[in-house]
Amino acid sequence: MREDLLHFIWKHKKFPQIGLKTTEGSSLSIVKMGQHNHEAGPDFFNSHIRIDEQLWVGNVEIHLKSSDWYAHNHEIDDAYNSVILHVVWEDDGAVFRSDNSKMPTLELKSFIGNNLLVAYKALFNNSGKKFINCEKGIKAVDDFIVQNWLERLFFERLEQKTEIIKELLQKSKNDWEYVLFIMLLKNFGLKMNGEPFFSLQSALHPSVVSKLKNNGFQLESVIYGLLGVLKEEECLDNYYVELRKEYQFLKNKFNLSEEGVMKPKFFKLRPPNFPTIRLSQFANLYSVHQNLFSKLIRNTSLEDLHIIFKVSASDYWDTHFTFGKESKKNKKRITTKFVNLIIINTILPFKFYYSKTLGKDNDEELLKIISKIAAEDNSIINNFKKLGASCSSSKESQAILQLYNKYCTKNKCLQCAIGTSLLKGNS
Repeated sequence: MREDLLHFIWKHKKFPQIGLKTTEGSSLSIVKMGQHNHEAGPDFFNSHIRIDEQLWVGNVEIHLKSSDWYAHNHEIDDAYNSVILHVVWEDDGAVFRSDNSKMPTLELKSFIGNNLLVAYKALFNNSGKKFINCEKGIKAVDDFIVQNWLERLFFERLEQKTEIIKELLQKSKNDWEYVLFIMLLKNFGLKMNGEPFFSLQSALHPSVVSKLKNNGFQLESVIYGLLGVLKEEECLDNYYVELRKEYQFLKNKFNLSEEGVMKPKFFKLRPPNFPTIRLSQFANLYSVHQNLFSKLIRNTSLEDLHIIFKVSASDYWDTHFTFGKESKKNKKRITTKFVNLIIINTILPFKFYYSKTLGKDNDEELLKIISKIAAEDNSIINNFKKLGASCSSSKESQAILQLYNKYCTKNKCLQCAIGTSLLKGNS
């Protein structure tokens, strides 16, 4: 028995509602179960409980054993003074409030049907040996339930991605352009160089970014310089020498420091993803577009967003991947696949949160954009497909990643619509 199952039982009324009694023998009827609380404090708020002839309005606390009340120190926590009913699997002792009044208790173990317990045990049986706990039952869940849950998870994942945006906005006093600059920079680095690129925020004050962002050459020189890419004394390429000279000038002018900036990685990267190429593409994106934040917010279609990102690395990189070493001539354009990643990880979270701050709802716009982007191709998505999950676009694949990482791997089946649906069908 786990506490999350008791929460499920209470929330979904999976026990008889007639003939209930407290452990003291008082008649008990539940008028309103209350609102499930996932934060600190009692487990259900605003419950309505009738004990004998008295109607009580307050909170409900749920534990495996009555003694857990004291194990969790609730007797000295004022937040639990409003608890009107203690719901437990096993009553192993009396519980008293801080004013020494006895807490009414409902013991559930004699009221729960065996089918529910068997289904719950089967869901978690050998959980470490399976891809996901419900892999044998997921096909049986109604598609309407699954699709609604996945859409909710897509927005949950989007909300999660806005946390870092909120933090940066607070630090920069709501400088949206600057925060977009930093987040785009981070995501141009992908997984390997995301953190090194993001570490540039410690060296680039918003005022400096504002002065440099629309001059591609100056911006290249500064981000290359701060990241330590311009320290090769032996490289004599004209472009490299010019960048190095410009960086030294701007470093002195703006009193820039490389302290706290992480070094980018080249090892194990495909040449098109080398930091030299990605940083040049990033710099040229800003040199082409004034007021980039406003443009990205204003454009509401996937096609228009792709047009904005139709930029290339500087001409020098047509014949180079690293400084001083020539390669076959090839224009280093930002690919469609890369733009889609930027839209998913940067643009949509910005659109979502910006509309939220204005008190507006742009869910339909976001769903329209994400539904046109192809689904990611990775082992997690492929395993869900093998179980029969539909995954036709990034809307579904992003939701599935959220499902797997935040619910499946953490055994939060009873906070998942799929898991609760399976249990409801077996109770």
